[in-house]
Amino acid sequence: MASKSKILSIGGTGYIGKFIVEASVKAGHPTLVLVRESTVSGPSKTQLLDHFKNLGVNFVVGDVLNHESLVKAIKQVDVVISTVGHALLADQVKIIAAIKEAGNVTRFFPSEFGNDVDRAHGAVEPAKSVYYDVKARIRRAVEAEGIPYTYVESYCFDGYFLPNLLQPGAAAPPRDKVVILGDGNPKAVYNKEDDIATYTIKAVDDPRTLNKNLYIQPPGNIYSFNDLVSLWERKIGKTLEREYVSEEQLLKNIQEAAPPQNVILSIYHSVFMNGVQTNFEIEPSFGVEASQLFPDVKYTTVDEYLNQFV
Repeated sequence: MASKSKILSIGGTGYIGKFIVEASVKAGHPTLVLVRESTVSGPSKTQLLDHFKNLGVNFVVGDVLNHESLVKAIKQVDVVISTVGHALLADQVKIIAAIKEAGNVTRFFPSEFGNDVDRAHGAVEPAKSVYYDVKARIRRAVEAEGIPYTYVESYCFDGYFLPNLLQPGAAAPPRDKVVILGDGNPKAVYNKEDDIATYTIKAVDDPRTLNKNLYIQPPGNIYSFNDLVSLWERKIGKTLEREYVSEEQLLKNIQEAAPPQNVILSIYHSVFMNGVQTNFEIEPSFGVEASQLFPDVKYTTVDEYLNQFV
C-alpha cells in the first residue's frame, strides 16, 4: 500500500480544525500542526495541545503572517489543510504563496467548511463580503497558481445548529414554541463535526477528489426547517407552536445587529431563505458527494444526533 500523505494543519486548534487533526492521526497520516509561539506558551490551549501530543501530533512553530516559517513548515509535508477562522481567511494568499515557493504540495484544502461560495447566489451583506467573496477570491488565487486543491462543503455543523434547533439565545431545543426562518421549506444539510473530519481526511489521497468540490451531503442529514421541527416534535411527543420570520423581518434584523451577529444572520438568510445548500445539482465536472464516494463511513444522522437532547 502506498504510504499516507504527510499533512500540515493550519488552524488545527480551532473549532473544526481540532476534529480534522484527530481524524488525520487516526487514519494513519503523519500529522503536523502549525502553532504560534503564543499558543504554545499560553494557557488557553494547553489541554488541547497535550491531547494532540498524546495522539502523536508534531508541532511546528510558525505563523500564517510569517512567510519563512510557513515555507519551512510546508516543505515537511505533502498536503496542507487550512481551517483558519474568518479573520484570517483573506490572509490565505500567504499560504498560497508559501505553497508555491515550497513546490512540494500535492493537495491544498483552503478554509471552506461551509457553503459552496461559487453557488451561493443571492447572498446578502455582510456575509457576502466578509465570507463568500473572500473565500471565492482564495479559490481563484489557488486555481491561478495551478495548486492542486479540494474544496470541502461541510454545510451546517451539528454542534452549532442542532443543540438549540437554531433558537436564538436558547440553551436547549424548544419544548413549547419554535421560531422558523422564512417559510421553513428550503432544505439544509447538517453534519456532525467528526464525520466532516473523517470525510475530509478520506479525500486527501483520493484522486477522485482532486481539483473538485467535496460535498458532504449524506441523505440522512438533509432537512428543511419544517422537517427538522417535525422530527423533534415526534421525539418529544408534543406539537410546538410555530412562529415564522419573514424575509423582510430577517433583513431588518441583519441591518440592526452588531457584528458578528449580523454576519451569522446573513448566512442564515442564505441557508434558510435561499436554500443555497441544496438548490443546485452536483455535476461531475466540478464536484463529488462524500457519502457516495466513501460508503464505508458510518455517519451520524440528524435523527441519531437529536436523541441526546430528548
